Amino acid sequence: MQIKLPYIHFMNYSRQGLWFSTVLTIAAVLLIIVRGFNFGLEFTGGATIEMQYAQAADIGHVRSVVEKIVPDAGVVQYGSSRDVQIRFAEQEGANIDQTMSEMVSALQADAPDAKLTGQSKVGGQYKEELVSKGLLAIGLACIGMIIYLGLRFEWKFALGAVLAQLHDVIITAGVFSLMGWTFDLNVLAALLAILGYSVNDTVVVYDRIRENFRKLPAVTPKDVIDTSINQTLARTMVTSFTTLLSVIALALFGGTILAGFSIAMIIGIVFGTYSSIFVASAIVYRMGVKHEDLMPRAQKPIDDLP
Repeated sequence: MQIKLPYIHFMNYSRQGLWFSTVLTIAAVLLIIVRGFNFGLEFTGGATIEMQYAQAADIGHVRSVVEKIVPDAGVVQYGSSRDVQIRFAEQEGANIDQTMSEMVSALQADAPDAKLTGQSKVGGQYKEELVSKGLLAIGLACIGMIIYLGLRFEWKFALGAVLAQLHDVIITAGVFSLMGWTFDLNVLAALLAILGYSVNDTVVVYDRIRENFRKLPAVTPKDVIDTSINQTLARTMVTSFTTLLSVIALALFGGTILAGFSIAMIIGIVFGTYSSIFVASAIVYRMGVKHEDLMPRAQKPIDDLP
């Protein structure tokens, strides 16, 4: 079944779209600088304890036992209904090994059949290393995209795509800062996934723009870009919608551990779809892309003379 959508002159709103995105991006950057992130255990340091009960665990009761020792500890069910994971941040002035031992003793005193199946701790000294490596990964991804898109299309397209990807990542991170949601390695992985998803959507639109610039030499650049976006709009909407359904299912049924990843992906998909039109394509249009920029370069004739 073919989806028919009304023809929209998107580039008539390119200036408003770019201003809106600029304001959102600046606001997100300010939020990150002023409020920072509610970092997870991987960044702040802390411990994880895994327990297994003989019967299905009562999460509410387990949480009440745990909170007597560490009030802000997180308790989640994972795997089977008998498995429980407790996570808590490193407490100032407390020995983390002693806290872990006290917690296990309290849980086993409350439920003698509970078995310790795993425990681990992360030192807070890894925070700077994780942050720097995460930023390095995003930076290398952007450099790779600039090189690839610059070779495949033209430098204006490469710049538009990279700014669009950074726009999606920064706004997603800004929402986490605003809401105070936990920023852990799962969220960092989601930001990198957003880069890949968003650039894929942008390349589809760019490919059609390049094709139409070559097929429609008499049409103005604005109309070529509008036509290209409208031709790929149904595909973009269907892809985004089906991906959103999968991520929403993950958010609803994936448990607390995957909640951050799912929420970050939902935000990224929404803004990624928006940015492929009102950021990536709008930047190319505002930078004055012309038919000549995308026409195949004529090859020099080969001289057969010795």
